[in-house]
Amino acid sequence: MNLLKIGKSKIGDNNPVFIIAEIGGNFSTFEQGKKLIDSAISCGANAVKIQTFKAENYVSKFATFTMPNVGGKRKQLEIIKKLELDYKIQKKMFEYCKKKKIIFFSTPSHKTDVDFLEGIGNNIYKIGSDDLTNLPLMKYVAKLQKPTIISTGMSNFEEVYDVVKIFRKEKNEQLAILHCVSMYPHEPKFANLNVIQMMKKKFELPIGWSDHTLGIETSVTAATMGANIVEKHFTWNKKAKGPDHAISADPRDLEKMVQNIRLMEKMRGNGLKLPASCELGNRKNVRKSVVALKDIKKGTKITRNLLEIKRPGFGISPNKIEEIVGKKTKKIIKMDMPIKFTDLE
Repeated sequence: MNLLKIGKSKIGDNNPVFIIAEIGGNFSTFEQGKKLIDSAISCGANAVKIQTFKAENYVSKFATFTMPNVGGKRKQLEIIKKLELDYKIQKKMFEYCKKKKIIFFSTPSHKTDVDFLEGIGNNIYKIGSDDLTNLPLMKYVAKLQKPTIISTGMSNFEEVYDVVKIFRKEKNEQLAILHCVSMYPHEPKFANLNVIQMMKKKFELPIGWSDHTLGIETSVTAATMGANIVEKHFTWNKKAKGPDHAISADPRDLEKMVQNIRLMEKMRGNGLKLPASCELGNRKNVRKSVVALKDIKKGTKITRNLLEIKRPGFGISPNKIEEIVGKKTKKIIKMDMPIKFTDLE
């Protein structure tokens, strides 16, 4: 697997899950964004992400849709315009995150967004699911030779493969793919988390999960099933008005999600079947060994009917019992005493 390197983080198998707090759409002022950044840091997130767009470059005036918390069926342009984040605020947030030493990056939706992000020193890109088939934008970003994370909601395998081919053609190996389901929210039964391992085998790239379910359970499960990245929307108030708040984690949720994922990583281990250090003592105390069924005199030829198997494990292991049949004792062995090879000729 090609590892994705973002800052000091190495993303891929046998490395910690990279946890992204997506705050785009859940704030409108620098102070609100700053508050979310500070909270994401406190919760243990690795990175904070926003969305960079100009509404007129994003959607047509003819586009409409219905989303929770936006007031029924409305024009997308009207909704998106209200979520547009001023470039000055984005620049201040970028500088603030640099000061606070947390990774900060954005999702552009147009070439002009990429140009702006390049101008403020953005070093990582995330491309949303809605732009998966926007191959001109993919090529524009791939040529930058910067780490890029791509969401794949609403897609089939061939569409994802087309994007991977673009990055490989541009010799940009700093790529990760996020499996996701583009419904806000969607039921866990639609998550299809087995796709994570399938795409790992097909692409040999870090594969993650962008979560649009309610709660944190699906994100934690995705990490357990091998997701190298987990992205979760993050807000202060899940009941606030706006399309993303309801599916977002609040500080309590995010902290718990991070803790559960980090605990899972400790439990996952190295995959080698060996005794754990904490159980080494029990190999002797709890395992069994060959013991004398009754008192055995010195010089006695051992027969099977003189032997029993009992705790503790200080003597000859039961799996070697046949090796001692026929040997003679070098000393008296009391009933119930574990037998050792040094007791035999």
